[in-house]
Amino acid sequence: MMRFATIGTGYIVRAFLDGVFKNGGSLAAVYSRKEETAQAFARDYGTPKIYTDLAQMFADPQVDVVYIASPNSLHYPQALMALEQHKHVVVEKPMCSTLEECKTLIKAAKDRGLFLFEAITNQHLPNYRYIKKILPEIGRVRMVQCNYSQYSSRYDALLAGKTPNVFNPEYSGGALYDINIYNVHFVTGLFGRPDHVAYYANRHENGIDLSGTLIMTYPDFIAQCTGAKDSASLNLAQIQGEKGYIYVRQGANGCREIELHVGQEVTVYNEQPDSNLLYYENIDFKRMIETQDLSMCEAYLEESLMVMETLTAARQFAGIVFKADQDR
Repeated sequence: MMRFATIGTGYIVRAFLDGVFKNGGSLAAVYSRKEETAQAFARDYGTPKIYTDLAQMFADPQVDVVYIASPNSLHYPQALMALEQHKHVVVEKPMCSTLEECKTLIKAAKDRGLFLFEAITNQHLPNYRYIKKILPEIGRVRMVQCNYSQYSSRYDALLAGKTPNVFNPEYSGGALYDINIYNVHFVTGLFGRPDHVAYYANRHENGIDLSGTLIMTYPDFIAQCTGAKDSASLNLAQIQGEKGYIYVRQGANGCREIELHVGQEVTVYNEQPDSNLLYYENIDFKRMIETQDLSMCEAYLEESLMVMETLTAARQFAGIVFKADQDR
C-alpha cells in the first residue's frame, strides 16, 4: 500500500485522494501552513498526523509519496526538497515555473532512482489512448483545434482589485499554465515537439495572461490551443485529417467521449466509467511505482519537459515574466 502525504487542502487534493483510495492507497499525513486548516482537512479523512513544517513531514518514515498541490511557484522548491529526502513525488500541473526548474527536478529524481510525476489528467486517460490508436484512420493531419475555457470565480476578485494567486506573476499564474496546459499536453502527447510556438494573450495590467491562443506549427499542420479564465466557451478538441476527423467532447483535459468521423461513418467511443479523471492517473502511478518501471516514468517526464519547453517559448513570445524567471 502506498502511503501519501499531501501539500494543499483544496478540492483538487480531495479528487486526487479519491483516486488514491480507489487504487488501494492511504493518506499518511497532511501539510498546511496553518494548523487549523490541516486539522480540519485531516479530520475529514480520519488522519491524525498533520504537519506545518515541511522538513518534518518529509522526514516521516511513514510517508512514501508526496502529492503537491500548492501554488505553481512553490511546486519546484517543495518537490526538490521532497526528492532530496528520498520521497517519490506527484506534483500538480504545471510541474514547475521554468524550463531550468523542470530539468533540475528530473535530474534529482533520476539521480536518486525516485519516481516523479506531473499530475496531468489526459495523458493517462483510456479515451486519450484510443485517440492515439485511431489517429491513422483520418489520414494526414492538417489542423488541430483545442479550446478549454472556464470563467474563474477568482476573476471577480481580480476585477475588484485583488490579486489571487492564479492571476499573480509572483505565483506563476495565468491561463496558459493553469488551463491551456491541458491542450498543450494533448497536442504534444500525440504529435511531439512543435517546430514553432507563438502565444497571443489577453493580459492584465500586472502582465499575467487572462486568456490566450497558442499556435504551434508542425511540418504538415497547425495546432491552435485556446485557454481562458476570463470567459467561458464550449470546450472541445478536434483533429482534422485528409480522410476524416476526430472530435473530443468537453475538451482535451477530460476526453469524455470520442467521435471518429470517416466518410459517412461515425464511431463513438467512451471507456472511462469513473467520472473522477484523477482516478486514471493514480492507476498508472501505482503500477509504475509497484513494478519499479522507471523507464515508463522517464517517458512521461520527457513529455513534461517538452511541454515546459513549449510553455516557456510561449511566455517568451508573449512577454510574460514570472518572479521565478528573475530569481534564477
